[in-house]
Amino acid sequence: MTLREVEHTVDIDAPATAVYRLIAEVENWPRIFPPTIFVDRVETDDDVAGGERIRIWATANGEPKNWTSRRTLDAEALRITFRQEVSTPPVAAMGGTWIIEALTASTSRVRLLHDYRAVDDDPEGLAWIDEAVDRNSRSELAALKTNVELAHATEEVTFSFEDSITVDGSAKDAYDFVNEAGLWPERLPHVATVRFEEPAPGLQSLEMDTRAKDGSTHTTKSYRVTFPHHRIAYKQVTLPALMTLHTGYWTFTEDADGTTTASSQHTVVLNTANIARVLGADATVADAREYVHGALSTNSRATLGHAKDHAENRR
Repeated sequence: MTLREVEHTVDIDAPATAVYRLIAEVENWPRIFPPTIFVDRVETDDDVAGGERIRIWATANGEPKNWTSRRTLDAEALRITFRQEVSTPPVAAMGGTWIIEALTASTSRVRLLHDYRAVDDDPEGLAWIDEAVDRNSRSELAALKTNVELAHATEEVTFSFEDSITVDGSAKDAYDFVNEAGLWPERLPHVATVRFEEPAPGLQSLEMDTRAKDGSTHTTKSYRVTFPHHRIAYKQVTLPALMTLHTGYWTFTEDADGTTTASSQHTVVLNTANIARVLGADATVADAREYVHGALSTNSRATLGHAKDHAENRR
């Protein structure tokens, strides 16, 4: 069996402990790593100190994939080892280590090591993995550098918010409405067309043209990860001019009396370089926040309202 071993490195203007923390807390990953769609912490491994299982949904060479990994975290050594538990072909086995080294009190070097094998030692499969690992590692390390270094500077341009609605119906029916996005052009006035695929159960690709108040349409593409019948997480991969990041999730929580709270959460990083072009020379970061919040919230509340009607009609 051919075992390939590769290493990628990047130097970062941030303390080693801060970089370690950002990598250790998996909920940060969709925000800092472009290929990552969503990460779910499945369980803590009680047999191994610092051990845990995580499930990762990410794109590899442009294709959405998912896998489960075991990680062992060593905060003192600033080292995180990982090993895919269930790999997706053409990968037969994959593992590696994040090593964070302090260069000075305020700078660090991140080393990302991988080792992997292809199914049946297939040369084409190995070449595909080589390319995916190299592309994802470079993009992950570049994004890590950018996002860690901007962490303090971007507090003003990063924000999250949530809209909620009470539904006199089941969580399943409200969830189904949001899950069945292929039917949205028939069900949602602001959605013109949809290109919807589910390449694997629970992993969706959603590209749609939505209408703005002024009648113009714009195209967005997202990858979604579904957890029936209570949660749908997503990451938008084609972004409007005012955003450099948009992630979010829909949640559906049913009470004992049969009523459901349906919510839509968004996390956004503004693209400050485009504020003047989109909103005018005098526009501020606060103006851009208000504009983006308003646009996203309007669409979310419209979708939640139609999901409420759908669920209540089915009761």
